[in-house]
Amino acid sequence: MNDARQRFLWDKKGLIFVPDGRYEWMQRYAQNPSVLILGDRLRIYFTCRPNRDSTGNFASLTTFVDVDKRNPGNILRVHDRPVIPLGGLGAFDQFGVMPGSVLRVADEVWLYYVGWSRCLGVPYNHAIGLAISRDGGTVFQRLGEGPIIGHSLKEPFIQNSPFVTRYDDTYHMWYSTGTRWIENDGRKESIYVIVHATSADGIDWRRGATPCIPFRVADECQTNPSVIECEGRYHMWFCYRWGVDFRNAERGYRIGYAWSSDLQTWHRDDEIGALGPSGEGWDAQMVCYPRVVRTDGTTYMFYSGNYFGRDGFGYAELKLRSL
Repeated sequence: MNDARQRFLWDKKGLIFVPDGRYEWMQRYAQNPSVLILGDRLRIYFTCRPNRDSTGNFASLTTFVDVDKRNPGNILRVHDRPVIPLGGLGAFDQFGVMPGSVLRVADEVWLYYVGWSRCLGVPYNHAIGLAISRDGGTVFQRLGEGPIIGHSLKEPFIQNSPFVTRYDDTYHMWYSTGTRWIENDGRKESIYVIVHATSADGIDWRRGATPCIPFRVADECQTNPSVIECEGRYHMWFCYRWGVDFRNAERGYRIGYAWSSDLQTWHRDDEIGALGPSGEGWDAQMVCYPRVVRTDGTTYMFYSGNYFGRDGFGYAELKLRSL
């Protein structure tokens, strides 16, 4: 890409998947699509939920669908079980395992995921874990019982939504970290921003704790970064929302865009790169959790729709034109 600004035009292709009740543990939601490129297909990991239990609680589980690489709207397989079980009693992922980023490392597949636990003072806590597959991405085992990124002196609240990639000999992770909790209209809400970390091995991380992306709205919450490189420039898509009163079409998640020349300084430019809601349908109220993937000369964005993915996930194909 040259120095001239480019407009990223996304051609929405439609809904791919929403749970249809075929499995007791996969009754609702299809959130956080994360993509592994295979030979003739794309494997899309996502978060789903069973129905709430008698106390009103639920868990989040990770499974996948395989879709045709040339036509991602064509589902080839719906996996029949979670790829990793929930964590044990008191573990950081006891109540939820949500995919963040999937990465090939030698002959293994590494899944960076979000684990969540319930709390008393606030509704939940998030931390980032790592699980490894040695069968091509069907079954994963935790690296350990604890997270690889959790609370720290400079990041005292939640950590979630990791995107991990490798440039040269360095692993890069962009993820969300909580800056504070606030209370509004009887609800406790987390405020979080995107930050950057680096690693030599993908396991032990050097964390900067400095927000990457400028804010656009009040108490902005930013999450689910997705980064690709094109001709020496780096492009990030992410989702953001207002900090309070966001469970609606007006203030719910939108997909924003930023670019960087050095992976450190990011220039926000939603006007040329964002993806907005549709006029009607499964993504008319909210668009969230983007994952951008390039394969065989085509760039796709997979993303969740209304009410944080309650109505499933779909995709768009990238078109470019100069401004």
